[in-house]
Amino acid sequence: MPLPTVILPGYLESAIAYRQLEQSLQQLDFPTVTVPLRRRDWLPTLGVRPVTLILQQLDYTIKHILREHNATQINLIGHSAGGWISRIYMGEKPYLARGDVKPFLWQGHPLVATFTTLGTPHISQERWTRSNLDFVTNNYPGAFYKNVRYVCVAGKTIFGKRRPGSWLAYSSYQLTCGKGNTWGDGITPIEAAHLQGAENLVIEGVKHSPRSPGIWYGSPEPLKAWVQYLI
Repeated sequence: MPLPTVILPGYLESAIAYRQLEQSLQQLDFPTVTVPLRRRDWLPTLGVRPVTLILQQLDYTIKHILREHNATQINLIGHSAGGWISRIYMGEKPYLARGDVKPFLWQGHPLVATFTTLGTPHISQERWTRSNLDFVTNNYPGAFYKNVRYVCVAGKTIFGKRRPGSWLAYSSYQLTCGKGNTWGDGITPIEAAHLQGAENLVIEGVKHSPRSPGIWYGSPEPLKAWVQYLI
């Protein structure tokens, strides 16, 4: 029986955007649930504030699905910012970000069998994410937990250039990895989406967001490239 699977949405995204991916995984016999976030749930994280409220909802969702299926582990899928937030959840260092009045600790890695990131910027030059990502990188570099299988999926879709049609990609790549002239999914460059020691995949033609026109990481065809790593 495939393991229960939890999807953590990307920044400013709601659970409803992942319904198609949820259903596709359920059709493959993975009991799947998305952390029930609404767009307004992200508002307290704007700026350089902590993502503690998102982590608490992730923890609640994981504990609930484990009880529901009498399981001891899950597959965890993090899209975009959901990927690096999940790395905080798995960690063993107290999380005390700017704005928190006390540290929090989840130590979730024993609960995760396979951890998949979809277009996650694991590095960033942006001010709002820098403090959180520095915390992750300094404490949990690369595929840090050897008991967890890390799968990092990047998209090769748009080459960033300073011209109409690829200016957004150029700007986003530059803010993420410091270089705009590179390949990525339109938001996250390939080099930022991979981790040392992980199963690092590149899928051509996928857009970053489930709301993007065309196909994204969770569309039926791209899904075939990474679903095989789930347990």
